Amino acid sequence: MAVPNLTRDDAQTRAALLHVDSYDVVLDLTDGAGAPSQRTFRATTTVRFTATAGEQTFIDVIADSFHAVTLNDTDVDVSAYRPEDGIVLTGLADDNTLVVDADLLYTNTGEGLHRFVDPIDGETYLYSQFETADAKRMYACFDQPDLKAAFTLTITVPEHWQASSNGRVERTETLAAGKRLHFATTPPVSPYITALVAGPYHVVTDRHDGIDLGLWCRSTLAEYLDTDNLFEITKQGFDWYHANFGVRYAFDKYDQLFVPEFNAGAMENAGCVTFREDYVFRSKVTDARYERRCETILHEMAHMWFGDLVTMRWWDDLWLNESFATYASMLCQTSATRFTEAWATFANAEKSWAYRQDQLPSTHPIATDAPDVQTAEVNFDGITYAKGASVLKQLGAYVGVDAFLAGLRDYFHEHAYGNTTLADLLRALENSSGRDLGEWSKLWLETTGINTVRAEFTLDGDGAFAEFEIVQSAPTEVASTNTLRPHRLAVGLYEEQELDGSASDGSQAPRGLVRTHHLELDVTGARTAVAELVGVARPALLLVNDDDLTYCKQRLDDNSLRTLRSGGIAKLESPLARALCWSAAWDMTRDGEMATRDYVALVVAGAQHETDIGVMQSLTRQALRALEIYADPQWATQGYVALGEAAHSALQSSAPGSDHQLAWVHALLGSARTPEQVAYVRGLLDGSTVLDGLAVDHELRWSMILTLSALGSVTAEEIEAELVRDPSAAGQRHAATARALQPTAEAKEHAWHLAVDDDTLPNAMQEAVIGGFAHPTQGALLAPYVERYFSVIAEIWERRTSELAQNVVVGLFPTWTSTITPSTVEAADAFLDRDDVPNALRRLVQEGRADIQRALNARAADSAAATG
Repeated sequence: MAVPNLTRDDAQTRAALLHVDSYDVVLDLTDGAGAPSQRTFRATTTVRFTATAGEQTFIDVIADSFHAVTLNDTDVDVSAYRPEDGIVLTGLADDNTLVVDADLLYTNTGEGLHRFVDPIDGETYLYSQFETADAKRMYACFDQPDLKAAFTLTITVPEHWQASSNGRVERTETLAAGKRLHFATTPPVSPYITALVAGPYHVVTDRHDGIDLGLWCRSTLAEYLDTDNLFEITKQGFDWYHANFGVRYAFDKYDQLFVPEFNAGAMENAGCVTFREDYVFRSKVTDARYERRCETILHEMAHMWFGDLVTMRWWDDLWLNESFATYASMLCQTSATRFTEAWATFANAEKSWAYRQDQLPSTHPIATDAPDVQTAEVNFDGITYAKGASVLKQLGAYVGVDAFLAGLRDYFHEHAYGNTTLADLLRALENSSGRDLGEWSKLWLETTGINTVRAEFTLDGDGAFAEFEIVQSAPTEVASTNTLRPHRLAVGLYEEQELDGSASDGSQAPRGLVRTHHLELDVTGARTAVAELVGVARPALLLVNDDDLTYCKQRLDDNSLRTLRSGGIAKLESPLARALCWSAAWDMTRDGEMATRDYVALVVAGAQHETDIGVMQSLTRQALRALEIYADPQWATQGYVALGEAAHSALQSSAPGSDHQLAWVHALLGSARTPEQVAYVRGLLDGSTVLDGLAVDHELRWSMILTLSALGSVTAEEIEAELVRDPSAAGQRHAATARALQPTAEAKEHAWHLAVDDDTLPNAMQEAVIGGFAHPTQGALLAPYVERYFSVIAEIWERRTSELAQNVVVGLFPTWTSTITPSTVEAADAFLDRDDVPNALRRLVQEGRADIQRALNARAADSAAATG
């Protein structure tokens, strides 16, 4: 089936022609006898809209068949209907009533109305996912963000089901078979944030500040739903947003629903927010996962204002949703919850995502061009989320956070229930701050690329700064990225000093790296002199983006690097300062300015002293990634062994049952290569080796199975035995990954078939199989799949829906240890030379090619370090 791809031009033409008043949607989700329907459901949609009389338009719907379609009581001919065209409507009147009565398809792709059967109890669960333009899979609609309308939903479901939508349930009818639920009519909303979740969900309710709250999950996960923590964060979020946004929550209840086989992290449906059910923790996780879940909850809540109350006119301004929700959630998280150091996680993780994205050939402005829906769908990336939020943080430092929030309050009041563009937001912020933001917007929001900032200085005879300049540079490879920007930043100087107080045993107080000077300033142009630092002694550590105020690549001078390599990073008291140092080292490694072996050595020496668990886990993940693709292959095995030995050593000193103990177990699982390390993992799994306090629960057992499977140390029979122990949906996915990881040609061929050829495989199972297809130790098995990859992806892009096609194109791109070669670059170039490659697919392949080229450059730098 061809996938509809609405263009911006068509959307603008349609928006100029008509105004939508309301949707009245009636769904029958039963088989007529009170049981859940299997393949299709009946959807009757009544749309009331005004239009220019005599004109024609089209309405979007992806239907299996039609019972009847009428426009103003006249039959509409649907004999030539194609999903990619929708239903053509001719002879429009001033006031129109359209009724579309059709059978629509359930999906197993996480798009439209997704249907899932729980493998434990056999119950059916449904949830919707419509962003960017999949509301048409559940009801006929004008599926674009600027055609808002009131939405009324009525559904027929089995008697024992629960259901949530954007409005509360106003009335329930008992039927001979099943029941009918009538939901309240919403204020005007865009189709992509309408929603339905239905099934025998477990539901817990509460109330706060006049808002009815609900938490939902599958019944078989109910024992793991930590309602107290989830409700606490929810209430903290509402209190902070109400205090700072100046407009109360606009919808009449707030459900948060953890649903199966969800493609993203969460979705901001108005009053009916859906989350990936991995956020219901059925095994022990570190506090970093709770922090991430907290950020996601607050991010989606921020969308109730950014996106739902005020919505971008078209997907060009997607950042008005995502960048603002990310920035607002960070302000809220650090101000209103226990995660007061969350900016450190942001600096180390989110900004790394942005830095990577911004150095790809597909980089785009924050306020970017989206000529069609397919282009918009690949713009849900590190630029739109993390770079946008970073730039907003810098804008907050530039105009002041209070003025920034005042501008937002005016923005919400003026545009409630409407649609906006960048110009609307800038006008509000200019009015509140008194600053002209036109030039700022042009340089930060409408250009691409990332600046590098470093210090250049000379010293006098006493070791003090005789001259000090902040030097800014921009990429030169592409003209559009060669832009110098204004930066509001801080310079921090750190010296080793005795910390306050004495040691507990009365001995000398411990020493730490403490900030002794801090200077905020505006940096413009290529060079900015800093007279205030002349005469100040050169410190042990110099940070030119202290406090992470701006968005840039920060470079460390040689003396600062020596300080970090000699153990100084462990002495930094500030979690954010440590995160900035780690981030700078990682970025220098990716750019080939620091040898991979030096970065791994830095992690091996310093990670076990990192107290921020989120940063620590990020470090070990990055070290493993560096060994996989950036390290000289001739040395990489030594790096894996060193990291594995560091992990094993850290396990012996970690507090029993602590987050660090669990994190170091996972680091060991990723790095285990020697027979002794593999035997240790095997012992933890079978119980012959015991670590005090370590809970070897379902998720940890599966992590061990995955490691051992990739290394050929568990059999297919043992995988199946583990699945008998844990037959849950998560267990099914883990087993699929473990099978794909088996180091045999047969396992790889079967995994390839499932991921590439089997169009019946659900999205979550496809993701699980792809996740196990490649492993750094399996080079010879993977080499034949480079050619096969480039031979099939164009056809897959044409055949599959956006989510499933992207899973294959991105997840199976041959960025594997053994395929990081010039020949893989050449294969990508040959594909990109074709004239028939859609733009969105071309972009994803260009990104994969760039990753290979960057890895080749980093490997060359690492190899040179060994001989230099």
